[in-house]
Amino acid sequence: MSYMLLILEPHGQRAERGREAGEQVYERMLQFGAELQAQGRLLASNSLAVRGSRVQKRDGQLSITDGPFAESKELVGGFFLLDVPTREAALEIAARCPAAEWATVEVRGVGPCFDDAQ
Repeated sequence: MSYMLLILEPHGQRAERGREAGEQVYERMLQFGAELQAQGRLLASNSLAVRGSRVQKRDGQLSITDGPFAESKELVGGFFLLDVPTREAALEIAARCPAAEWATVEVRGVGPCFDDAQ
């Protein structure tokens, strides 16, 4: 079963950390991903840029809003897409994720939007 670990970072944390410390935590995340890859559990992973855009189409009207988005308390800073047998296995991996030390690691099942069990 697939599970996604979403890394939810507080706004401004990357700037406060600075480049050198940022490179150090990024290296820890790369090592974590390499371990998951070696175990055959990693399907994909990457960091996400702070800035993004939201696209909506309502009643034929297109709206594009550029971020970062002040109304949110956190930004999605990255993800790991896992192939593990159970939710418990995904939670165990999330607990080992280095980002849990400075951010929130949200675990979500991946599957059809009509399946409430996800």
